[in-house]
Amino acid sequence: MVYLIEFRFHGYAKWYAKNLIYDVARKFNVKGVTENRAVPHISLFGPFQTNDERRLVSEIISVGKRYDLVPFRIRGFNFFNNRKKVIYLDIEPSEELKCMRRDISYSLSKFSNGKSFDNNHNFTFHATVAFKDIDYKFDRIWNYIQQNQEPYIHQHLLRITIIKNSRILYEYDLMQKRLLNRRQALSKSSWNRTIELLKQKTSDFNQDIDVIQKHESVWDKIKSFLENIFGKRNNMK
Repeated sequence: MVYLIEFRFHGYAKWYAKNLIYDVARKFNVKGVTENRAVPHISLFGPFQTNDERRLVSEIISVGKRYDLVPFRIRGFNFFNNRKKVIYLDIEPSEELKCMRRDISYSLSKFSNGKSFDNNHNFTFHATVAFKDIDYKFDRIWNYIQQNQEPYIHQHLLRITIIKNSRILYEYDLMQKRLLNRRQALSKSSWNRTIELLKQKTSDFNQDIDVIQKHESVWDKIKSFLENIFGKRNNMK
């Protein structure tokens, strides 16, 4: 059994990435990403094998419980120029995303055969646009992609997806704080609930930020007032 831990894009990010992937596939007749249906995602750990699926699920739940809002940005394009060339959407991770991925890697590496890059502290967050059969077409594809306006898309990681043999096994929902089986993970009503909770949490978060900024603004005015008073007194001495 082959497993993979990933996050699947949603909303505008999903639409943008999917359209770009199929555009490149059609224009240059490459099928590395679209061969088994394109699902725009960020790989967080793996692919890997383990004999302890129950522990795998338990560890993902344990990590997921510790995180709430996990933002990141899709910011431009990049590529891996190694033996197997890969063109991808560049991901600018938040500290929360970096820490969450490290926690997943640390937990799963104890009982699985993860790849060496899974334990790399300089892990490259990315979403693949084209790979495998692009070698001799690489330069043309890269030039074409660079003609597009660079994306700058904000997104939140909402679910940690456990893939088993290319199919969803479970998802841990960070908003609902619970494990979803395959049927629940694909349920529109469950997804709508996730989005409702995201809106609520980001609204609360933005309100907290507004309060902090207002307090900081008031304190800055007080400091400025006091500095003016004591500055004048010192000048009079």
